[in-house]
Amino acid sequence: MKPENKLRVLEKLSAEMRQVMQFQAENPQPTPAGDDFPSQRNAYNAERRYWNEGAPEMLSTTDIDVPGPYGHTPTRIYLPQEQPPAALFYLHGGAFILGNLDTHSRIMRLLARYTGCAVIGVDYSLSPEARYPQAIEETVSVCQFYRYHAEQCGLNMTKIGFAGDSAGAMLALASALWIRDRALDCGQVAGVMLWYGLYGLQDSASRRLYGGSWDGLTRSDLAAYDAAYLRSEADRESPYYCLFNNDLTQNVPPCFIASAEYDPLIDDSVALYRTLQEHGQACQYSMYPGTLHAFLHYSRMMKTADEAIRDGARYFVQHITC
Repeated sequence: MKPENKLRVLEKLSAEMRQVMQFQAENPQPTPAGDDFPSQRNAYNAERRYWNEGAPEMLSTTDIDVPGPYGHTPTRIYLPQEQPPAALFYLHGGAFILGNLDTHSRIMRLLARYTGCAVIGVDYSLSPEARYPQAIEETVSVCQFYRYHAEQCGLNMTKIGFAGDSAGAMLALASALWIRDRALDCGQVAGVMLWYGLYGLQDSASRRLYGGSWDGLTRSDLAAYDAAYLRSEADRESPYYCLFNNDLTQNVPPCFIASAEYDPLIDDSVALYRTLQEHGQACQYSMYPGTLHAFLHYSRMMKTADEAIRDGARYFVQHITC
């Protein structure tokens, strides 16, 4: 699609979203020192510090390096109260190439506060240094570790959940399906919370109509992220990358599927919701009007972002208590 044919997204944003855009224009993101991934990560980490300030205090936070198939995976347990009713594993977004436990700390703290559950951030290995399916295998290994060390870590692993944003949403659902397909004992997966994920579509109307410099999600951007994450072209059809190639007709954990109205990836969320709904799998779909991809980060300024986190938390609580 010619650029001039795309929707005029920036004219359609909510007042809250425009306020964030204005703040970012007046406080520009640090320029990476180079074109390499470490430089990009340093700039991203610096830009995210402001948005993570003022998050809820926890009863405790504990960093644990979990042994696994690729060495140790850093994790962080956010404990909002003693004897939490469940454990929720969080996979951060960042196009598979960016992000860490600090860049998404506020989101995880809010989830812990709103659910009352322990939230465990998984600092999976980033691409292109680590490629598919390493991040999934690391995540599953972390779950197994905490299943067998729950008591000493102050966790209740009887019921668990997965949550994530963007690339982390794909990893969250892929990890849940990986556990299901291999009949692994990680506790009952009571729910999966997915904010504006990509689930395997290679083209869609939203990918054509939306995306630009404002969100880093042009078609060429998305192709570059895939190239960094996947080992080969054949991986695009893997059932843990293109999740529509997995069995979504039975035994899928209840899914909260959230989307942003002007996100190039919104059609992935709609397709996932309609697939699960068609086959009688428990799911809820919520679209947040006037928002862009990654809006969940901006809860300091956007009530809509806080509401989206609360909605996912509420969904999870419903499914661990029923």
